Amino acid sequence: MTQTPSRLPGTGDMLCFALYSANHAMTRLYRPLLQPLGLTYPQYLVLVALWSEDERRVGALGEELGLDTNTLTPLLKRMAEAGLVTRGRSAADERVVTVRLTDKGRALEAEAERITTCVFEATGLSVEELADLRDRIARLNTEIAEHL
Repeated sequence: MTQTPSRLPGTGDMLCFALYSANHAMTRLYRPLLQPLGLTYPQYLVLVALWSEDERRVGALGEELGLDTNTLTPLLKRMAEAGLVTRGRSAADERVVTVRLTDKGRALEAEAERITTCVFEATGLSVEELADLRDRIARLNTEIAEHL
């Protein structure tokens, strides 16, 4: 049986605050790395998803990134205007919008290695420690999602 805390913890003892602070720090870390590429962090995540599997349905992309259509659609529109992706209707089903990398968007993948290296070095953690942390956070997400 798991014991629950008997009093309300201070922010320094709260898991939610630790995750919030780490998320905020990570976003601040990425900002100057992405700025020369003209990318925001959410745009970068879209590119990372498309680099692993190009030509995706907008719905599937939103599901993977945890973004709803109202957030993802304007984001993709700006990325299309910047020449990073193209958006189009599926030939098989006109209701489905797909997103595909352009040559310009694909070319940015080479820059991602530099960004990944910088972020890795900034964490001060080993590859194994980062993998363990990522896996534990993913498990936490799964557990919390089951209670929503």
